[in-house]
Amino acid sequence: QVQLVESGGGLVQPGGSTRLSCVVSGFTLGVDYGTIGWFRQAPGKEREGVSCIGSDNDNTFYINSVKGRFTASKDSAKNTAYLQMTSLKPEDTAVYYCAAVRLRRVASICRPGPPDREFDSWGQGTQVTISS
Repeated sequence: QVQLVESGGGLVQPGGSTRLSCVVSGFTLGVDYGTIGWFRQAPGKEREGVSCIGSDNDNTFYINSVKGRFTASKDSAKNTAYLQMTSLKPEDTAVYYCAAVRLRRVASICRPGPPDREFDSWGQGTQVTISS
């Protein structure tokens, strides 16, 4: 069973930075074939995809609104995925989630909009609030 635990986030000023962490168990980053996705859900809005990174490769995906500002990465030794977020804007305020899917590549499963149903393991979410 795959389990994911997010941390990081909190209250950040506009233009600031923060890093989210996603500790993964039951799925070995750098070895197992699959994808880690990052998603967010703002109040009153649908959950949307933000970024992805391959587990056994370094392929990534970003939605247009975060390209150049967010960076997905992973540390296989710590079995942890990260989402580095910079130049944060108030519209980035949301609960952020990481999720895992086995046997699917970034290119086939990551896209803007609602998460693919094949993302079947989810973290509990972490709040990121961008405000002065």
